[in-house]
Formats: sequence, structure tokens, C-alpha cells
Amino acid sequence: MEPFRHEAVFYDGPEAFVRRIGPFIVSGLAADEPVLVMAPPDRNAALRAHLGDDACRVRFADMSVVGRNPARIIPAWRDFAGEHAGRRARGVGEPIWSSRSPDELDECHIHESLLNLAFAGGAGFWLACPYDTRSLPPAVVAEARRTHPLGDGEPTGEYAGVPSAASALSRPLPPPPPDAREMAFFTDNVRSVRGFARKGADAFGLNGNDADAFALAAHEVAINTILHGGGAGILRLWETAAALTGDVTDAGSMTMPLVGRIRPTPDQEGGRGVWLTNQLCDLVQIRTGPAGTTVRFHMARRERQST
Repeated sequence: MEPFRHEAVFYDGPEAFVRRIGPFIVSGLAADEPVLVMAPPDRNAALRAHLGDDACRVRFADMSVVGRNPARIIPAWRDFAGEHAGRRARGVGEPIWSSRSPDELDECHIHESLLNLAFAGGAGFWLACPYDTRSLPPAVVAEARRTHPLGDGEPTGEYAGVPSAASALSRPLPPPPPDAREMAFFTDNVRSVRGFARKGADAFGLNGNDADAFALAAHEVAINTILHGGGAGILRLWETAAALTGDVTDAGSMTMPLVGRIRPTPDQEGGRGVWLTNQLCDLVQIRTGPAGTTVRFHMARRERQST
């Protein structure tokens, strides 16, 4: 099997995006290779127009939906590569754009690093990741050179390697604010976590479906703590202008960097709680080390749906 090829493609503005990515897709189609493009809607539309009739041979997905939580992107790529096992397949993935929040950017960089681990065994998969040098800060572009073995077809010389993917999860998160609401939980009261989180979601003004999802996520992370994190933890909740954040800390240590990013199998033991939390929430951040583990999950405020 051919090795995984992970390449950053640097471009300067929308027209350059089509000039750089269009030939990559066309050459893949010419070689009868399956192609999946996951990019923001405007980039997808530009590529469709450029490809003309050949656009029907390319699968497109909206990265602002698939990758709203960056932890959902690796499962999508693994599903695509798995559909075409034994063949070379190509992907175009643009998870980073200028309006991403600092927390989202950090998780996107971790995602890019973990891709090298997720496909380390080789999957006959060639993934091109576009970066808009016109709109992105220089620090973001520089980080792309550390998370991608190749840049514009050549070794970046700054790639940090597969081991850096695991170490990325040891970078500390900012501490919760002093006024965060707090609940200590253990085996006997863990079922109360869901109600505590639901009250916080209602007070923040999440719509009904999002409030339910946030409360379920808090429950799943807490159960994970009971089973794998030493049997006790602390849940903290706080609000920002745009989102409600939950934060669970415990004394355990995660040893699988891809936890929550690999679709659980029916007979798998463990891993379902973090996976489900990633499906429920807009952003999930995991940090782990000898001192313990933090799982932080965010749900954005959206319009309440009328009934």
C-alpha cells in the first residue's frame, strides 16, 4: 500500500485557490482516483464552476458543517479512505479559515497533527490541505509547516513528526474563570451531572435540542471519568458571549491520542463517551498528562426554534 501523503497547499486568495487545487483534482480524475473535497461553501462552489461537467465525478462536503468541531474530520477522512481501500484516493480538506476562534484554531492544528498518526500505517490516500496566506495570520501558516510533512509538493523542513501528535494533547488549556459553577461528582452522585448541566444550559438560553445535547455530553464525560479517570471528577460550567462551556477534570491519563476520533466498533470496550461528546458539541478539547485529564466541551448559542 502506498504511504499516506499529507500536503499543505499555500495559496493567496480565492482565484489562486482554484489555480492550485483545480489541477490536483483534475489529475486525480484522469487517473480514475476517487476525490472528496471538504471545504467552505464558497471554495466548493468555485471548484464546481472550474470543473464544469467533471464536478459530478467529485464528492463535495461543507467543511463548516463536517468540521465545525475539528475532531469530526478524521472520522470522515477514514470513512472515505475505507470505502476505497486498495486504491489511491485523493482528498482536499480546508479546516482553517480566518473567522475561526482561537480555540478552534488550536484544535484544527491538533487535528492536522493527528492526521499523520491516524494514517501512519499507509492508506493509499493523498490529502491536500489548502491554507490562504492572504487571510490567515503568519503564525497559522507557520504552524501548518510543522503539522504537514509536505508543503507545495516539497518537504517543509519544519515538520514535527508523528510523535508530536500525541504531545499536542499535553498543552495546557486556559483555566476556567473564577465564577464558574462547579459540581464535584463520584460514583454515588454521577447521575446528577446531567441535571446540573441541563440547568446551566437552560439558564444560558440554549435551545431545547442543544440543551439536551449539552447535558448528555456532560453525562457521558462524567461516566468516562468514573470508569477510566479514577472514579471522581469536577464539572465546571461557564458562559461566554457566544457559547456555554463545560469542563470535566479528573486524575486519569489518556494514552490513546485518537480517542473520540475513531468510530467505535460494536464490540469495542470504551471510547464511546468521548466519541459521542464530539458528535454532540460544537467544539471539544482534550488535554491529558501525568497530572490528570481535562475534557472541555462547548455549545454555541443558536436561535430557538419555534414550534
